[in-house]
Amino acid sequence: MTETHATIPPGAPVFPPGRYGRRRDPRRRRPLLAVLLALAMVAVFSLVAVRLYQQYGDPNYDAQVITYTGITDNQVLVDFRVTVPEGGSAVCVLRARDRDGAEVAREEVTVTARPGERRVTAQHRLATTARPFIGEVVRCRPAA
Repeated sequence: MTETHATIPPGAPVFPPGRYGRRRDPRRRRPLLAVLLALAMVAVFSLVAVRLYQQYGDPNYDAQVITYTGITDNQVLVDFRVTVPEGGSAVCVLRARDRDGAEVAREEVTVTARPGERRVTAQHRLATTARPFIGEVVRCRPAA
């Protein structure tokens, strides 16, 4: 037969006194550790983003395709514009892809700006191994 106590509300568990230690009053936890971890993660991600931008995102060598025309079974003519430092030169990687997205041509082209100019417009004919669908500039980097 179980014993009922008048001080315990119905449905509450009954624990033997002294067996499980003192019960703590529920109190609000401070999220200091969570805030510090979040700040550390933001700092690490920011450093990674800056490093990747410095490595791959150089705005001094920005390229844009103007048009790609002259498409035949074995060539494409790519017109493009490159922004370089004033009077500088860049090496740009051009490629052509077929309808399925497979690369059918890739070439490196050097473009040089005239003194006082930052934008260079160039045209290059890519010889392809199959009928191209698109001609594009993959990237440009400083000429060595």
